[in-house]
Amino acid sequence: MGMDKRDRWRGKKESTKMPYEMTGKVKLLFEPMSFPSGFTKREFVVTSEDRYPQDIKFECVKERITMLDNISAGDDVTVSFDLRGNEYNEKYYVNLVAWKIEGGAGGNGDAPKSEVTSEEVPLPDEANAPADPDDVPF
Repeated sequence: MGMDKRDRWRGKKESTKMPYEMTGKVKLLFEPMSFPSGFTKREFVVTSEDRYPQDIKFECVKERITMLDNISAGDDVTVSFDLRGNEYNEKYYVNLVAWKIEGGAGGNGDAPKSEVTSEEVPLPDEANAPADPDDVPF
């Protein structure tokens, strides 16, 4: 039995989560960030392998920051991630939250893969919000 479009917009659809994946070369790894609430995240940048390469910033949250322990700048990786969006002070933000990273260890194909596929970790709003409401990250 199918659902019509109206049911999806009323929140009756079971899941709107879609997995996304990107392959590229790690350009930059940022230091882990901790917040007063105990929330921790670490961001990293991957350059796409497209005709016109793009630098895409991802983040790992909570215990998933350990996925980056075996990753270095220059490594070829495949990142599986979810899109996260939120509103803060009438401004909208989108984060790409990595939940699995394959590759690493110098981009060597024989190296062990770093992989985490645990259940989704919810993001607290305070970690995604800038300290100053007028401070926009772009």
